[in-house]
Amino acid sequence: MTPPLGRTLCAMITPFTPTGALDLDGAQHLADHLVTHGCDGLVLSGTTGESPTTTDAEKSSLVKAVRQAVGTRATIVAGVGTPDTAHTARLAREAEKAGADALLVVAPYYSRPPQDAIEAHFLTLAETTGLPLALYDIPSRTGVRIEPDTLLRLAEHPRIKAVKDCSYDFLAAQKVMSRTDLAYYAGCDEHNLALYAVGAAGCVSTVANVVPGHVRAVLDAFDTGETARAAHLQQQVTPLVEAMMSNGLPGTVTAKALLAALNLPAGPLRPPLRPADRKTADGLRAVYDGLTTA
Repeated sequence: MTPPLGRTLCAMITPFTPTGALDLDGAQHLADHLVTHGCDGLVLSGTTGESPTTTDAEKSSLVKAVRQAVGTRATIVAGVGTPDTAHTARLAREAEKAGADALLVVAPYYSRPPQDAIEAHFLTLAETTGLPLALYDIPSRTGVRIEPDTLLRLAEHPRIKAVKDCSYDFLAAQKVMSRTDLAYYAGCDEHNLALYAVGAAGCVSTVANVVPGHVRAVLDAFDTGETARAAHLQQQVTPLVEAMMSNGLPGTVTAKALLAALNLPAGPLRPPLRPADRKTADGLRAVYDGLTTA
């Protein structure tokens, strides 16, 4: 089965200018760089893209600019999730007009709705546009899971096509994959190979902002039957995954610190996020250099 969103997707940061404005030129440059170096899909305005602090108009402008930069070389998945069904539907319609290929919709957060309400939320959005939906299961941030039985029911809708999985529940993921045609994407970089090996369609990677070719190489090796090489490549990138994703800072912060060090578009973070300190930034660069010069 051809993955509906691509296979190696980057959860792209949103570049800002030094004054904090949306940097569309920078976004186009970074998007082109990521696609040229291995990504066949870009997720915009997700967690890593600082979606809570970008406006609706900025989200739409970002999709338009990136679409212009990458053309048909990569799938554009627009993050439109909010805790408000009506607001999410408006964002979905705007993303479709702007040229997105698919929508990423997180479970509605903060209000902690029960499963029947979560299901109704997603079904409403599936009827809002003609675009395919990827459901984003990340209970550590939303406060609610998309339970496996809910996913089994939602999979019956023809426009609900995929799941970005940050549930840390391998058994549940395999249960849903074995009983539906939903395309699963690892949303946690430490799970990219493991989930792929049991049938996932690919990954949505924050680490791909800085090493897109390496993230892709893991999946390429597995696809060609070089499973030992795939495991070795995943192990090689593990120190960078740990440094970027498990040091107490959001991946957005660490990705922007590394991109700035590599002279790629990034810019500042919008409050309440704050930049990495110099010691952290230097440590990230040392780990990155250890991977890329090995």
